[in-house]
Amino acid sequence: MGSPFNLDAPARGGDDDSGRELARSTTMSAEQNSELQLEIGHLLLIDVVGYSTLLVNEQIEFLQQLNKIVRGTGRFLAAEAAGKLVRLPTGDGMALIFFRSPEEPAQCALEISQALKSVPALQVRMGVHSGPVNQVQDVNDRSNIAGAGINVAQRVMDCGDAGHILLSKHVADDLAQYRHWRPYLHDLGECEVKHGLRLHIANLCKEDLGNPRPPEKLTRRHRWQQKSQPNIRPIFAPRWPKLALYTALALSIAALGVSVFVVMHRLSPALSRAGPDPAPSPISDKSIAVLPFQNLADDKQNSYLAEGIQDEILTDLAKVADLKVISRTSVMQYTGAERNVRDIAKELGVAHILEGTVQGSGGRVRINVQLINARTDTHVWAEHYDGELADVFALQSALSEKIVEQLKAKLSPAEKAAMGEQPTRNLVAYNLYEHAKSILSSAVFNFREKEKLFEAANLLQEAIGRDPGFFLAYYQLARTHDRLYLLGIDHSDARLALAEVAVATALRLRPDSAEAHLALANHVYSAKRDYDRARDELAIAGLKLPNEPLVFELLGYIDRRQGRWAEAVRNLKRASEVDPRNFFILQQIALACENMRQFDEAARAMDRVLLLIPKDAGSRVERSLIEVDARADTKPLQAAIRSVVSEDPNVAGGIAENWLFLGLCQRDWKTTASALDAMTSDGCRMEGVPFPRSWCEAVAARARGDSETMRATLGRARVEIGRIVQEQPNYPEALCVLGLIDAGLGHREEAVREGKRAVELLPLSKDSINGALLIEYLALIYAWCGDNDHAIEQLTKAANVPGDVNYGLLKLHPNWDPLRGDPRFASLVASLAPK
Repeated sequence: MGSPFNLDAPARGGDDDSGRELARSTTMSAEQNSELQLEIGHLLLIDVVGYSTLLVNEQIEFLQQLNKIVRGTGRFLAAEAAGKLVRLPTGDGMALIFFRSPEEPAQCALEISQALKSVPALQVRMGVHSGPVNQVQDVNDRSNIAGAGINVAQRVMDCGDAGHILLSKHVADDLAQYRHWRPYLHDLGECEVKHGLRLHIANLCKEDLGNPRPPEKLTRRHRWQQKSQPNIRPIFAPRWPKLALYTALALSIAALGVSVFVVMHRLSPALSRAGPDPAPSPISDKSIAVLPFQNLADDKQNSYLAEGIQDEILTDLAKVADLKVISRTSVMQYTGAERNVRDIAKELGVAHILEGTVQGSGGRVRINVQLINARTDTHVWAEHYDGELADVFALQSALSEKIVEQLKAKLSPAEKAAMGEQPTRNLVAYNLYEHAKSILSSAVFNFREKEKLFEAANLLQEAIGRDPGFFLAYYQLARTHDRLYLLGIDHSDARLALAEVAVATALRLRPDSAEAHLALANHVYSAKRDYDRARDELAIAGLKLPNEPLVFELLGYIDRRQGRWAEAVRNLKRASEVDPRNFFILQQIALACENMRQFDEAARAMDRVLLLIPKDAGSRVERSLIEVDARADTKPLQAAIRSVVSEDPNVAGGIAENWLFLGLCQRDWKTTASALDAMTSDGCRMEGVPFPRSWCEAVAARARGDSETMRATLGRARVEIGRIVQEQPNYPEALCVLGLIDAGLGHREEAVREGKRAVELLPLSKDSINGALLIEYLALIYAWCGDNDHAIEQLTKAANVPGDVNYGLLKLHPNWDPLRGDPRFASLVASLAPK
């Protein structure tokens, strides 16, 4: 079987409240916007360390002392006198919310630390963060605070020990702009806290104030690796699902490229039949690639500004039907590269290249651009614009119109009006938005994808806090929430509610915008499996975004879910035409071909990927896995894993699932042990199927005949999955995992009932990817329960549709050992053998 792997959804029990907190505050913001106004609060949270171990009279005494110290600080008194302070008791401490500057809570924390030196028995820890908050009235009509800002501040404080003053990276970066703060800020890296949130924190300590030692949480290996690592195939899991999962929401990074005629041509059902790939089109004179603009200032903030201006010009041009514009994903690969415009234009299939520089200083900005005819390597046009930073988007719109004029392209009134739409008037919000987009673009196939998605969601929420009318931030936020839900990272009602609120707000802000319809299409596809509605929304979006590869990507993914595999490949190839260096699309083409058991075509597509990213560990391992599936040859996989781990040992966690798959197929228990040692606590995720790490351990123990370990680890897995099923009884993927666990534990009736129910809830007609997986898993349930007749019946069904069942999997994997003496199984394996 393809592995039941992919711990898409972490265990969700009673403590999964962060999403619910955020859901409540976001929903209130959307529904009661006239009453609740988001503000940016600068928060200081304080609690008494060891409070619960104190006697009641000691608790009272310590809180009284702390209150007296805090009320006596200069920052507290100044903010209170100005009416710019909210103070809240928190049981074992307090929360102070300042509103004028992030320096206020940091300075107040130092003043408190100084005063506490006279009360050595009173040990506290403090956390500082800036973020969106709402001032609300509680049930007693007292002032209270809600919002993501206070939730994050709580998590920052939770990372510390006695004496620590910890800052979120956001606050530390703000303070680092001032010379007098910089010597006292110490970067601690990233730490995992509750609810899957990853925080980058800094330690504030000055002479004898604060605690200079690293927090215990970081010394206990809670720190996250800073280096990104590839996310590769699950071990005994259908690899297709894992990468397919990255499908629906990875789409955030796609951005531009095909004419209205092509969009309507592809959306027409009469023209959706499979056929030969279209021949490459001749390069149009009205084709252009907007390369990354250079930032001539040193600071990071201007880096995001330069990226944003390039992105906005590219987006403006992409709305012009008379132009062919290359997607952001492809052009961003030339960031910082040596630029030979002829070579770049040839690689991207365009006639013109636009280059530019941005320099911002003292509230002003200078933008220099030059348009180059790549065929002759001559400058067609150059211009520079100087203006107020506050007017940067008007400058950018004027530039876009000039470029259209130079390319002699037709510009309709509607397209001109769309160019004039400003994303936001708040440049801080815009920088947060661009930062989030940058993170999302690097999240796909990344070992830290879960962390990056949460980080991007937090940044987008902060951007919205600064500008509640920031339409594009809601658009990106909706897709981020949908991705977290689809991947099973947070497959909860709370996460679904967050996505729905973001989509609804985007539609309310700009009901006629193409992006709002794209967000809705993605949402109903990934969260609702409403494919017809998604197609209707894509047709609307495609008319207004003629250069948007995402339209074709989503169509390809919908085709795939509906079992139209050849059509899916055609749509993905069309997306690749206008986003030629998007290796993710090429990987999806390879995986679709592999699921159709067209292994030679899959290998060719992966070879194209490796031409683009030859050192990418995930793609190298993925290419070698094709040899396992097609020919039951594990040697290339063994060589690839050995090579990537020797080159970079940090990659081991990212390839642990594939490493385990290799060890199991080779019956090499030393290899399986190494793979399990490298595996992260998240276990494995695949198409929203939640397989915890304990399941991986159990499968390895079962294969080597260690029944005692198998039962113990399956017991742990059952508790974890049981919670999910109890919360979401109609979550078919989780229910099927529960059936597999029960089969391993010998609970035959329960296992079969759970597996059959999962298949009933999600038939092939509803989802040809996960539906095929669940049939495969039901076959394994029957096999482990000793019912060969039903196992062969279900496995044959799975082998006769595109999916993960292939020659190498059935030939090698020990999960299928119970069927090896059955001639019907031998016949099925032979039917899948290479011809």
